Amino acid sequence: KLLPHGAPANQSTIELNDEQIANVKAIIAATKKAGMDERAAVVSIATALQESKLENLGHLGDRNDHDSQGLFQQRPSSGWGTVEQITDPEYSTLAFLKGLKQVDGWQDMPLTQAAQTVQVSAYPDHYAQWEQQAADLVAQHWTS
Repeated sequence: KLLPHGAPANQSTIELNDEQIANVKAIIAATKKAGMDERAAVVSIATALQESKLENLGHLGDRNDHDSQGLFQQRPSSGWGTVEQITDPEYSTLAFLKGLKQVDGWQDMPLTQAAQTVQVSAYPDHYAQWEQQAADLVAQHWTS
């Protein structure tokens, strides 16, 4: 259910601090609020791991990709919301999930394809490397 296609090869993992764990819990809470299941949380967390390492990033100046901010590196200029909104973990997760719901068949496609359809990243295959850690985090925190 969490890994319907199994975990792709070459998985990455990082140690998470308290702030990152709080963001995992916020993503899970927002997923439940949106009425979506554990797989949606796995896709969301893997996406946030790739985009921000689960850190709620503000504007990074020259190191930033345009005006991308928050857990999902969403852009105000692309219509994701205001800076205040996209740096709110609940809002940014709900915005991501709204996009995911619009992807026909997202539940049955590989995670990286579902995430890429929402995010439109320059590195579409990079989401897959976080699938196992995301699934482990959902398994650990979904009911806590």
